Amino acid sequence: MSIKHVLAMTTFALASAVSASAFAHAKLQSSDPQAGSTLDGAPKQVRLKFNEALEPTFSKILVTGPQNSEVAVGATVVDAADPTAMAAPLPQLPAGEYHIHWTAMTHDGHKVKGDVAFKVR
Repeated sequence: MSIKHVLAMTTFALASAVSASAFAHAKLQSSDPQAGSTLDGAPKQVRLKFNEALEPTFSKILVTGPQNSEVAVGATVVDAADPTAMAAPLPQLPAGEYHIHWTAMTHDGHKVKGDVAFKVR
């Protein structure tokens, strides 16, 4: 194999890797409360951590409770010290099942959505 072929294959491999990472979307890495958890007491906030920095204007947290009723959460804030995390304060939650509905946008301009469920005893 000639040096030209080796260089061409290396260039193609690097370009493919760069392209793949440029089109990657935000992925939820962790949540507090944790998905599927049952808590003895109500959390004071929801905190979500992603694998990429978030665009604050287009990243939101909504919460629904028993009978799919909307919970009045505080404003969603992207953490200035860790732009891969966003949080929203919660009011006092009674016992029941809750769903965190999130929308996240990163610098690639693509929105992703997801849900995390938890219970309060």
